[in-house]
Amino acid sequence: MHEFDVLVVGDANPDLLLRGDVRPRFGQQEQLLTGADLVLGGSAAITATGCARLGLRTALLTAIGDDFFGALVRERLTARGVRLIGVAAGGAPTGVTVVLSEADDRAMLTLPGTIAALRPEDVTDELLERTGHVHVASLYLQPELAAGLAGVFARAHRKNVTTSLDTNWDPTERWEWMPEILPHTDVFLPNAAELDAITNGQGAKVLDTTVVMKDGARGARAWWPGGECGAPGVPVEVVDAVGAGDSFNAGFLAARLTGRSIEEAVAWAAVAGSLSTRAAGGTEAQAFPEEIYGR
Repeated sequence: MHEFDVLVVGDANPDLLLRGDVRPRFGQQEQLLTGADLVLGGSAAITATGCARLGLRTALLTAIGDDFFGALVRERLTARGVRLIGVAAGGAPTGVTVVLSEADDRAMLTLPGTIAALRPEDVTDELLERTGHVHVASLYLQPELAAGLAGVFARAHRKNVTTSLDTNWDPTERWEWMPEILPHTDVFLPNAAELDAITNGQGAKVLDTTVVMKDGARGARAWWPGGECGAPGVPVEVVDAVGAGDSFNAGFLAARLTGRSIEEAVAWAAVAGSLSTRAAGGTEAQAFPEEIYGR
């Protein structure tokens, strides 16, 4: 038996969520907020905490600095039962994202810091031998890791370790490395805009892998060789949608890695993503198992 059900690889940092009058006006104008929350962020960290809450033995491979933000991230991850495997960051500060949140949209300002420190060689053969599945998040904030990820996933497959990927948005909009990575990716987990950009509008059926697409309040759709399905979201009073896609990933992985069908996994994912929006930040309202099993 493996030590971990899933090894999540990627970013972990605080998110500072600001709500209210958040559209900046320069000229030294002071603006008033209605809310401010400092929470655990990073796509990989949010996915990892969601997996742990849903019962998976979860490890997170990430780079965190020796500073206040790093201590905060370590404390939050440990409290949620995630095994933290740290990588030396060379004195870089822990990354941080400021989220300017409006009712129907948000803007994000990110200091990469340690987020960009991961390299392909940090995902060692020894780590791969300890897990049954590897999930990578925030590909385009981690260019060194991204450039060698095809090789990492190929090594994982040689050890019978399955793989999944959530790229998140590419700030350069070039979508590099995908032709090399996707042939070694068992499950690709984009949102609708990312899928459209990566396939030049041609859709999931041009990709030779399982694609599970997040589609906001509409829920999710999935395509795989020989089948496709959809699942609706769950109506909730939305407080904050930050991290909903990462909780969606956790729901899907928790189902698949415990033997559920793709159809059931997509349904779990849609519920997990919806329920995570009930509170500020990506982790506070993540689903418990009974909230998914009972639906």
